[in-house]
Order: sequence, then structure tokens, then C-alpha cells
Amino acid sequence: MHRLFSLELPFTRFLRNVALVSLAALIPLVLLYVVTRPGFGAMLLDGGPALSRFLRQIITNGLPVVFIVNYISFFLFAWMNTKSLGMRDPALVVLVDICARLAAFVTLHALIYVLSADWFGSFAGSRITALSVVAPTLARSALFENISGAYLYATLVSALPLYVDAITRSARLGSIERHFPGKAGPVIIALVLFLVFVLMLSGIAALVVQLQA
Repeated sequence: MHRLFSLELPFTRFLRNVALVSLAALIPLVLLYVVTRPGFGAMLLDGGPALSRFLRQIITNGLPVVFIVNYISFFLFAWMNTKSLGMRDPALVVLVDICARLAAFVTLHALIYVLSADWFGSFAGSRITALSVVAPTLARSALFENISGAYLYATLVSALPLYVDAITRSARLGSIERHFPGKAGPVIIALVLFLVFVLMLSGIAALVVQLQA
């Protein structure tokens, strides 16, 4: 993983690696979403407007969101493995990553929904309607109730290596790691940290939904 994401790599190769890993994470989750929706797969196989709209949504919404969120985390991962971190605890990088994920996931969804209303006439062509559905969509994404759930969990591919690496280097997080048997501690804590991000996103979105009501 360190070889794939290093600040010593050419910028274009770094982008390529992020794109490939993002696709590898997103495609299985999109397929899982399709097969777990009764009749949805058959409707897509029939082609026509349903398939074109679904593919457009993946290309214009899913790929940009997953790519950018993963880029942020892989950049932090690469930066953490340079001498730039100095004497600071790597736990700080985890905090920065979670905050950046929250901001990016919400902002990108809002921006893309508004652009979709302008460019494709989605949401009846209304920017206000587009913005109003962002919070309900994100509030349900954690439970995989919509396609944004696939985007959300596809970003785990960048969170896991960053968090595991930070945990093994951090004095604060390392003290928690010792409570777990064997070498599973960093992975378990990393998954818990990702779950914290998911719950924060859902909680913020649910609060916005309540304020909109």
C-alpha cells in the first residue's frame, strides 16, 4: 500500500492508483445494491431510460464522490509516511480525515445534485429540491437504503489503511490497541473509527432532516 500511495510518485500515477482502487471498491458495492433490490436488476437489464439514468448517476455522482474522498485519505496516508508529521501524534491525522470525509461527502453530494438539476433536469430541474433531498439521502445511506450507501462504504478502502497505520504509530490509539488479542486490534479500531464517521454523517443528516420538517 505504501508503494501505491507515496508522495514520491508522479502526480498522474498517484491519481491513477486512487482511481483504480476507487473503482475496485465501488463496482462490487453497486452490484450488491442492484441484486438486493427485487426487480431492479431485471429493469436495468431491459436497458432504456432506467439503465441510462442509473449509469449517469454512478458516473456523475458515485465516481466523483468516491474518488475525491479516497484521494483525501490516500493523500493523508502518504503524507503521514513522510517526515512532515514531526512529533505530532498520528491520531491527529485520523481526526482530520474524519472531518474532511464529512465535509467532502456532504458538500459533493449537494454540489452534484444541484448540477444535475441544471444539466440533466433532475429533481424537476429545481436547485432547491435538489438541495432538500441531500440530507434525507445521506441519512439513509448508512443502512444501504439507497445508492449513496454504496458510495459511502466504497470509501472504507482508503480509511482502513490510513487508520490502521495511524493506530500502530499513535501512542494514544496504541494504548487502546493493547486491549485486543493478537494483531486484530488495529483493524478492529479502524473499523470502529470508520463507523464513527458513518454515524456522525447519519446523525448530522438526520438533524438537518428534522430542521427541514
